[in-house]
Order: sequence, then structure tokens, then C-alpha cells
Amino acid sequence: MRTITKKPEVLAPGGTLEKLKTAIHYGADAVYIGGEAYGLRSRAGNFDFEEMAEAVAFAHSHGSKVYVAANMVTHEGNEEGAGEFFRTIRDIGIDAVLISDPALMEIAVTDAPGLPIHLSTQASATNYKTLNFWASEGLERVVLAREVSMAEIQEMNEKTDVEIEAFVHGAMCISYSGRCVLSNHMSNRDANRGGCAQSCRWKYGLFDMPLLGQQNPVGAGEEGIEEKFSMSAVDLSMLEHLPDLIESGVDSLKIEGRMKSIHYVSTVVNVYRKAVDAYCADPDHYELKQEWVDELWKVAQRELATGFFYKDPTEDEQLFGQRRKIPRYGFIGQVLDYDPETQMATIQQRNNFGVGDEIEFYGPGLRHNKKTVEAMWNEDDEAIDRAPNAMMIVKMKVPFAIERFDMIRKKK
Repeated sequence: MRTITKKPEVLAPGGTLEKLKTAIHYGADAVYIGGEAYGLRSRAGNFDFEEMAEAVAFAHSHGSKVYVAANMVTHEGNEEGAGEFFRTIRDIGIDAVLISDPALMEIAVTDAPGLPIHLSTQASATNYKTLNFWASEGLERVVLAREVSMAEIQEMNEKTDVEIEAFVHGAMCISYSGRCVLSNHMSNRDANRGGCAQSCRWKYGLFDMPLLGQQNPVGAGEEGIEEKFSMSAVDLSMLEHLPDLIESGVDSLKIEGRMKSIHYVSTVVNVYRKAVDAYCADPDHYELKQEWVDELWKVAQRELATGFFYKDPTEDEQLFGQRRKIPRYGFIGQVLDYDPETQMATIQQRNNFGVGDEIEFYGPGLRHNKKTVEAMWNEDDEAIDRAPNAMMIVKMKVPFAIERFDMIRKKK
């Protein structure tokens, strides 16, 4: 008989207040966000202090936690104001801060005592001695480098008491632990201070340059090789191996994607919440359901693989050549209200849809229902054929129970 010693936390990205609330509504035990400084996602919808306070109040009222990423690599002067920043987020009630730079750690410990510190994945923790070092420095949790294997995690759990957090789903960086300077060179944007331009995901051609200024295309065609390529990795997905992760002793299962949509966040959190609950409730009779796998593919942007957990990735885990056709689903709306007596739903449109389209409603707990749109009305109760305008209010009859904040998608 299998015995689960601890149920891991499902940790989700909260790129904006809307995404944070969505993640919690769909089952996240905790969310991680960025502030207006010291983070690595300068283009994400980062939180000011007022928004952080609202996020903490919402999360704590639902039994969830909020962590703030302050994981930039500081150059001289970048640390200015950090003490006040850490004191403020501590007083707001933030549950922990993620840091990779020892200078920022020292400031947090000195200026904001009592604020828990988690080691960011940017610090490249890959062995139990490293985890024990950071535990001796007072850190409560270590976010492992993505390059760590399952066997290494099992050894860490046996030889350290510090909490372990591991990425289980989302984008993989082409560079070690995300410490990349390709963006610095190609676009003058410092990836380690929040400005990554994702240069590895651009499309490239291949040329031979025997002389300065001379470019000879390599392969067929005038523009070089026929298939443009990138240097980026496929995405990570450990859904099919959750039992291994849980039994290895991982404390927190981290989903990447602070810049992804609420469609993505709600779908991925929904699936991992369902799978973790199912396994921990009855590990001996746990069964991976195909519907969970299919659900993840509805928001997949690239191929999915297991990263470094079981072997070193090869060219099969890189985005070379022609990609597999992934079923594309578009997020088209969110339910604002539903009257079970009249079966009338009020919907906020997010993308164009109309009469004749087959749409799918989904909600927490992996509730799913499909229907074909037969009739719809605008906010003034006028019959319309399509909902083309962003954020417009639409009404339609829905012959099954749905709830506020349920999402709607359609296959492209």
C-alpha cells in the first residue's frame, strides 16, 4: 500500500490580479506574482502595493498563499529601495519572497525580518548540499533548477529538511536555470534584470559567411534552409508522472506562465488540481485519465516533454523543423451570471464568436459541457448573429448548469 506523507502545493502564476483570482478559483493553493521592481518579468502585469494588498486579502480568504518574485540579478544601484520594498510587502501580508541574489537576501533579512525567503530557480540549486547551505542561511524553501533529475530530487528529500519546489508545467528556457544573455546581445535587453526578448524563440535561417559581408545560403532555396528554426525547447509537462513527483517528496508543484492568459491558467491549474487530489486521495487506485491529458493540449503552444526529470534532453526536445499539429482552441468568453430558472447566461466576450459555432463551457473540477450557439442577444436584448466587439456583454440560453466565472472556448 502506498502512503502519501504530504500533499504537495499546487502553485500557479498570477501575472495580473485577474489571473491570480482565476488561478485560485480553479484550485491553486498558492500563486506567485511580481512587484514593480526587482523581478524578471518587466512586461508582465506586475502588482503595485495596493494590488498586492487586494491579492493577499483575496488569496487568504480562500485559504491560498501569495509569493512575490524578486529574483533579478542586481548590478550596482539596482538594490536601491529594496529594504523599503521588502518591509512593505511583509506588512501587506505576502507569504514569501523569491530571491536569487545574495545582496537582496541580505537586505530582506536585515530590513524586513520575519519575511520568509524562498530561493529562486535562478540560483541553480541542483544538489542536497546546496539546499542544506541555503537552509542554514535561514531560507524556508528552495526552487530547484529545471536541470535537476527525479533521482536527484529523491536524494535531496532524504538528506535535507528544507522545502522543495519544482517546476512541473510550462515553458523551458534554453539556457541553464534561465540565466541567459542572448537577449542582451541581440536586443540590448537584460534577461537577468527582467528584459528577456525571448531571442531563442525567433525564427532563424542558416548562412555560410566565407568573407566579411558575404552570405551564402546553406541548403536549398535563395533564403537558405527551407525550414526556419529556433533555438528554443519544447514545453515541460509532468502530468503523466505526478505520482513520481509526489512520492519523491516535492512540497510544491510549480506551473510556469505569468504572461499566459486566464484561459491557460484556468485550464492547467484545473487539471493539476484534479490529478493531485485524485492521487493523494487513493494512490493505490490512481489512474491517469485521458481527459486530463486532452485538456492540457487545448492550451498547449508547443510540444510537451519531461525536461531533465528522466534523461538529458536531446534534439527531440528542441523545436527544430516542422511541428506537430496541435489542436487550437480560442478563449471566447467568461460567464458573468446564470439564471437556472430562465437558463439565461450573461457572458463577457473575449474573442469573436457567433450563431452556428460549437462552444465549450468549463469550470473548476473539470466540469465540461458543449452546445451550438442557436441564438444570442446583446446588452439591450437585441438579437445578434455575432459578438465581434471586445469585452461586449452577450446573452444566450444555456440548457445545463453553469456558474459565474466559468470559461468558454471554441475550437479554431
